[in-house]
Amino acid sequence: MQITETVSDGLKREFQVSVPAADLEAKLVDRLAELKDRVQLRGFRPGKVPVTHLRKVYGRAVMAETIEAVIRELNAKIVEERGLKLAMEPKVTIPNEATEVERVIGGESDLAYTLSLEVLPKIELGDFKSLKLERLTTEVTDAEVDEALNRIAEQNRPYAPKAEGGKVENGDRVVIDFSGKIDGVPFEGGTGGDVGVNVGSGTFIPGFEDQLIGMAAGETRTVKVTFPANYPNAALAGKEAEFEVVAKAVEAPGAVEINDALATSLGMESLDKLKGLVKERIAREHGGMSRQKLKRQLLDQLDTMHKFAPPPTLVEDEFTNVWNAIENDLKQQGRTFADEGTTEERAREEYRAIAERRVRLGLVLAEIGEKNNIKVADDELSRAIVERARQVPGREQEVWDYYRKNPQALASVRAPLFEEKVVDFLVELAKVTDKQVSREELYKEDEDGAATT
Repeated sequence: MQITETVSDGLKREFQVSVPAADLEAKLVDRLAELKDRVQLRGFRPGKVPVTHLRKVYGRAVMAETIEAVIRELNAKIVEERGLKLAMEPKVTIPNEATEVERVIGGESDLAYTLSLEVLPKIELGDFKSLKLERLTTEVTDAEVDEALNRIAEQNRPYAPKAEGGKVENGDRVVIDFSGKIDGVPFEGGTGGDVGVNVGSGTFIPGFEDQLIGMAAGETRTVKVTFPANYPNAALAGKEAEFEVVAKAVEAPGAVEINDALATSLGMESLDKLKGLVKERIAREHGGMSRQKLKRQLLDQLDTMHKFAPPPTLVEDEFTNVWNAIENDLKQQGRTFADEGTTEERAREEYRAIAERRVRLGLVLAEIGEKNNIKVADDELSRAIVERARQVPGREQEVWDYYRKNPQALASVRAPLFEEKVVDFLVELAKVTDKQVSREELYKEDEDGAATT
């Protein structure tokens, strides 16, 4: 066996590996000997199958398995002995693969392959006690609580059927059946039954609700609309459509009061209890935004503190993910880079820089977690999965099994938990000052808000 390092350029490593055919033959014989005691073949008693016969029946398959095992073992040995941390899965290249593999499997040639690696850079961590962060906080005002209560009341406004012959007015609710066509052809999602429409709410396609005004229960009307250019379903965006609409019931809005009766109708003991619940929810929203702003400051300082070239492959993969999302978003909205005030070339540069930052910060956070033994406990992971399962009522067990049986999906749950634990660790070390601000300032968008992990 011979291992020769042929490339050591930045984060790229390459090795030429050669395994003599005699070594592979020895491993093949050992493997066949193991199989002898387990394989049952017609005409032979258990454990009495001659190795020569096993070789004739299973030789090629066992040699292929042996080659795979040898490559895995050697690759692991190369990585471990040199103390390398891999940024990606190793790439194995066998020259003239089809021909050579056949020769190796047949025992006619040594196994020779090239191992290409991309390694993680060595990261010198900064002094985290030098971090200075400003935490924005805001109090929940009575006006916010009242505004939220008004929304709740509006959402629960009662409606009563209008008298016979009563026509739809703005603010009414009309229950309809509808069937839509584009160029005379029905389209997916264009049909519905017993759908309640709050006229004037702007919930439906622009122009749809306005054309319901004046209808009476039992009346049929053709409604003509044009789907917005930025309609989420790109197949419908910008298309003209006709809907045959049948009004089944016309209902007028009733009065709604914010009182104990409203609270009890929502399962609360009293209006005060409802107010308390609303205030807690708003406080959590404010806390979440405060945390988000604090984390952004932290990541900005970590980015400034740690400047190194991240692995190119990781950056390219992250950029591809980001760029695909951007292109899909623009396509769904029916917009172009020109509409965004930029060019595709400039946008590519900006998003590649974002991808590089994300990869670099991800590596820094991982290094901090490893150096400080920060881990996600099994019970924390389980709670997160349970929380996700609760979001799909009736399919909780299915969601639970999916994550438990899918390591990649499980990693997608673990990663953000790990990141938040590292952030908590760093915030504890940093000097943090609280600053009371208005709600408007707390929720103000940063100009560089996109450049986050």
